[in-house]
Amino acid sequence: MKPSRLLIRLAGALVLFLASHAAIASEIGTPEGEPVLTVSGQIGQANQNGKAVFDKDMLEALPTKSFRTSTIWTEGSHTFTGVALNDFLKAVGADGKTINAIALNDYAVEIPVSDAIDNGPIIAYQMDGKAMSVRDKGPLWIVYPYDANADYRTEMIYSRSIWQLNRIEIE
Repeated sequence: MKPSRLLIRLAGALVLFLASHAAIASEIGTPEGEPVLTVSGQIGQANQNGKAVFDKDMLEALPTKSFRTSTIWTEGSHTFTGVALNDFLKAVGADGKTINAIALNDYAVEIPVSDAIDNGPIIAYQMDGKAMSVRDKGPLWIVYPYDANADYRTEMIYSRSIWQLNRIEIE
């Protein structure tokens, strides 16, 4: 093959490669504000160096889910709003069996991907219509609908309900 044809083919391949990566980033968007959640590991959608980085607005742009439930950490019932864990995993193209959820203080829990079901846990960013501060278990908290299903009122599920979430690794 002549050098000029090889260069043309290489340039074309590079353009396709860059275009496909730009399309992937545009599917989940690019953070414009302060990042609140970074996802790494076995994901098909990335926007920064192989990771999916979300700011608050990007999370709020995903399909919203709300439910009212009580928790063992709060008094009374509260309405939690966020993105369903199953919708979130779809948005990042998760392809693994385990969610390693990590908090601001590096506390970490393992959540099986099988927990991410319809009417299951959410990544909550609001409680009772207000953003959650770090002091109030925010800015993100994985909350299960504890009152909706007795299976969610177990020590194992409570241990998966990580607050101050800021990183997820999919394995």
